Amino acid sequence: MVCFEFIRKEALYYIYGMKKILTLIILSLLFISCNKTGKQLKERIANADSVAINYFKGDGRMDTVVAVKIIRDKQALEQLTNLLTAADATYTTNCGVDGSIHFFKRDRVVQDIEFTMSKENCSQFSFLMNGKTVATALSAEAKKLLEAGKK
Repeated sequence: MVCFEFIRKEALYYIYGMKKILTLIILSLLFISCNKTGKQLKERIANADSVAINYFKGDGRMDTVVAVKIIRDKQALEQLTNLLTAADATYTTNCGVDGSIHFFKRDRVVQDIEFTMSKENCSQFSFLMNGKTVATALSAEAKKLLEAGKK
């Protein structure tokens, strides 16, 4: 009887220890795999040599391009990149699209990004990253820059 009690206690200690280890492993994996959308995007577009910004009609659909802005200036590219990657956001669906941004490297598309800025609760840049649609925040400064480029 004493032997079974000893084995039972050892088994409980083992299970308790395994729970701690498993919890630690799960938390570590979550921390490591945290979605660092802005950082990943910045790495992807860091070497772009030009950008094309398409402005749509403004009704949320992508059917009519009303203006196109091409940027080749390195300083302007860097400013846009910093605004795009400043803050991660939760992707909000059904917001419509006000325009698209296409980053190029040697005439090849590196990254396509859509933006919504006409709806206050939907101000975001959205794009595909690792097979998922994700978003970064479209700040007031980014909105001002995009609006200035449309003129």
